[in-house]
Amino acid sequence: MLDTPAARAAAFELSKIDKAFLDDPFPTYAELRTHDPVHKCADGSYFLTRYDDIMSVYRDRRFSSDKKAEFKPKFGDSPLYAHHTTSLVFNDPPLHTRVRKLLAPAFTPRALTVLEPRFTVLVDRLLDDGAAKGEMDLIGDFASALPVEIIGDMLGVPREDRGPLRGWSLAILGALEPVLSEEATRWGNDAVTAFSDYLRALIADRRQHPRDDDVLSALITGEVDGEQLTDEELIQNCIFLLNAGHETTTNLIGNGVAALIDHPEERERLQINPDLIGSAVEEFLRYESSNQLGNRRAAENIEIGGVAMPAGTFITLGIGAANRDPAQFPDPDRLDIARSPNRHLAFGAGIHACAGMTLARMEGRIAIGQLMARFPALRRNGAPVRGGRARFRGYLSYPLSLS
Repeated sequence: MLDTPAARAAAFELSKIDKAFLDDPFPTYAELRTHDPVHKCADGSYFLTRYDDIMSVYRDRRFSSDKKAEFKPKFGDSPLYAHHTTSLVFNDPPLHTRVRKLLAPAFTPRALTVLEPRFTVLVDRLLDDGAAKGEMDLIGDFASALPVEIIGDMLGVPREDRGPLRGWSLAILGALEPVLSEEATRWGNDAVTAFSDYLRALIADRRQHPRDDDVLSALITGEVDGEQLTDEELIQNCIFLLNAGHETTTNLIGNGVAALIDHPEERERLQINPDLIGSAVEEFLRYESSNQLGNRRAAENIEIGGVAMPAGTFITLGIGAANRDPAQFPDPDRLDIARSPNRHLAFGAGIHACAGMTLARMEGRIAIGQLMARFPALRRNGAPVRGGRARFRGYLSYPLSLS
C-alpha cells in the first residue's frame, strides 16, 4: 500500500515520475526528506534531499562530476555524448580547472560593470515592445530573449544568427532529463550538430579576425599553464556557455515573476520597497530553483548520512529539495523576499559553483525589477504552460496583460 508518506517515499523512482511530480515536486521532496532522505533507487543509485547531505557532497572532492560512465549507455557514440563529456560542468580537474580559468575574466565585477548598462537598455527595449501591445508572453517575449542576447554578445554571435539559439539550448538540455524519449534524443543530437557546425565557422572567422570584446576570442587565444583548449573543447564549452546562461536565467526570471503574481502580499512588499529586489532574487532562486537536480559519482568508498556507498555509486542531488529543507530554512514553503540568511544551493557549491552566478543575479535583478516597476498592475492573461521537465524547472509560456 502506497497510501502513507513513508510508503510513497520508499517506492519513489526518479525514472517513473509523473505529471503531478513535474507540476509540483515539493510534496514528494518533503516526504523523501522526512522518511527516506538517502533514498536508494532500484538501479542502485541514491537520491539525496537534505541540505546538509547535499552540501557535504558539493564540498567533498571524493565525488566526481565526470559523467562518461552514465552518458555512454544513455547517448552512445553521439554528438550529445561528445558535448556533455567535454563541457566544463561534467568534468573534473584538470579540464574543469583549465576551462574555468579561461572563462573567469568574462564574469569579473569589472566585466559585468561594462555589461550592465547594455543589459538595462535591452530590458527597456523589450518592455517598450510589450507596452506597445499591452501584453506579452513572459517567457517567449522577455525571459528567454534576454540571456540569448547577452550570451550572444559575449560569444560575438551576430544578431541575425541568434534565432536558433533558444531551440538548440532547449533540445540539448532536454536530453539531461531522467526519462528520455527517442525523439528528445534525436532533437538533442541534431541541435549539438547544428550548433557545432555554426561554431566551427564562427571560430574560423574569429581566428582570422580576433576581437578584444568577446569571450570567444579570449577562449581561442587564452592559455592556462601553457595549454590552450583543443578545437573540440572550444566548441563544446561555447555550447555549454549558451546553455548554462540561457536556461537558468530564463527560469529565474519566469519563476520569479510567477511567484510574485501568486503571492500578492510579497509583490506589494516589493513595490513598496524596490530595494528588496536583491534579496527577492535570492528567494526566487531558493523557492523555485531553476536547476532542481544535480549529479555526482562516488570516486571511492564513502558514507553519506550514515549510509555506506561503494566507489562508483551514482548520486542524484535534489537541489530543489535542499532549498526547501526546514532544517536550513525556517518555514521553507513560504515565499519571503527579505529572507535572511538565505544560503540556497541554486548555484551549487564547491569547485563547481556556477561561474556565472553574478551575471545571473544581475540579469534577474534588473529584468524582474524593471518589469514590476514599469507595469505594477501586470497580471496573468491565460493559462501558463510548464516546461514539463524534472531537472530544469520553468515555463514554456506565461501570458501577461501589462495593464
